[in-house]
Amino acid sequence: MTILNSGRMNRRGFMSTTAGAALVAGLPLSARAQPKRGGHLRAAIGHGQTTDTLNPATYENSFTTSMSFAIHGRLTEVAADGSLKPEVAESWEASADASVWRFKLRPGVTFHSGKDVTVEDVVASINHHRGEDSTSAAGPIVAPIKDIATEGTDTVVFTLKGGNADFPFILSDYHLVICKATDDGIDWRSGDGCGSYVLTDFSPGVSFSVERNENHWRDDVAWFDSVETLAIVDQNARTTALVSGDVDMADRLDLKTVNLLARNPDIQINSVAGTQHYTFAMDTREAPYNDNNVRLALKYAINREELVEKILFGYGSVGNDHPIGQGQRFYNAELEQKSFDPDKARHYLKKAGLDSLEVKLSAADAAFVGAVDAAVLYQSSAAQAGITLTPSREPNDGYWSDIWMKEDFAAVYWSGRSVEDQMFSTAYQCGAAWNDSFWCHDRFEDLLIKARSELDEDKRREMYYEMQAIVSNQGGVLIPMFANYVFGNSTKVAHSDVMGSNWDVDGQRWIERWWMA
Repeated sequence: MTILNSGRMNRRGFMSTTAGAALVAGLPLSARAQPKRGGHLRAAIGHGQTTDTLNPATYENSFTTSMSFAIHGRLTEVAADGSLKPEVAESWEASADASVWRFKLRPGVTFHSGKDVTVEDVVASINHHRGEDSTSAAGPIVAPIKDIATEGTDTVVFTLKGGNADFPFILSDYHLVICKATDDGIDWRSGDGCGSYVLTDFSPGVSFSVERNENHWRDDVAWFDSVETLAIVDQNARTTALVSGDVDMADRLDLKTVNLLARNPDIQINSVAGTQHYTFAMDTREAPYNDNNVRLALKYAINREELVEKILFGYGSVGNDHPIGQGQRFYNAELEQKSFDPDKARHYLKKAGLDSLEVKLSAADAAFVGAVDAAVLYQSSAAQAGITLTPSREPNDGYWSDIWMKEDFAAVYWSGRSVEDQMFSTAYQCGAAWNDSFWCHDRFEDLLIKARSELDEDKRREMYYEMQAIVSNQGGVLIPMFANYVFGNSTKVAHSDVMGSNWDVDGQRWIERWWMA
């Protein structure tokens, strides 16, 4: 056996920004206090809807994700610096071809109810997302698992359909929480997890509350006594709550006014670059988006630089219609960058047999802050290419259940994923639950499988480069910009200088990583 981890496994797929190096305004870095226990934190999250549930297969926004990281444990954890470290698993090892993985469980880990976490719980929890009938958003990333078995009382053995050097990273996904096994699956309804906080209240789309788990196995997390998280989708209301002191943290700040907000001596502004990207997804099953010439016309009809300047206010970078960030391990820097080109857009319209085009673009701030404004800017640039694009302002509440993957052309927010395979498998693999363009491509599917099991770094890089080119030039998702995570907190709250960038707000682990100053 080749031992790949007995503590931490470094991942070159995180650049300095994706390793969580934050640009911070409002508080000198040298003035940070050391962690201490105590206090009650109130937070405002710009996501959440009444259809949210405690079922980990359904987690889809920052409201449920932050709750997931607080109350549940996973086998592995992406640390703030981008490295991978053990969580419920104490260590792991792989076969020489990385197709068989053995995870040894950490002793002494218990659920909030007091029951010990067992290998049976782990098997049932991962199986919750597997199977042909699975509708879990994590279904595609666990699909390569051929079999799960146990050895003794402390080891879970995963046999994959092919080698996957990134497999331990996959198991850090926020959906893949460890719940108690039951006769017919897992107990997710009770919220009984093995995380550092205990769920005390859950009101879908409104709020959730947690209290510190005094019996948690770790002593370096869970500094607050309790935390109340409010789902405040309206950006102005969320910001006002932070300014007034009604909440101690607010995410997804208004980038138009964030510099003014930074002047407030009681507020700290954080900007962390990572894999987060904003998209416009087209349903490639429906006309006119089933014609790649139309998709290319729409991609050349958007002014990416203008969006970065006017929507992100410089807190980000232009995208190139694929979801791999510049700091990731296999980012294709050789791929030609698309730019606003009305003539080229008209060229592709003509190839599609069209002199003009009329489309509707659904958007709401629930998709991403400034999404409606971005649609209006897109309308203006598209008009120069003979495309009549009509923005449709949608309600924030229910956007993800009623608009996303329902309307033919819609604004979408993606946090990205820590490794390329996970991102592609989650949102671009044919038939994946969150493939929001419903796009399928035979060559891409072939490369996806081969790249996952290829252990030669150079060959793997070539495959991921080609996959990015295919998605960029033939895919159904327009990705004009990568956005920094910009959030604010009261100076009464403290956190590390280095924050996670694999998800928003310190990797969505702010509840257990932050403390009262």
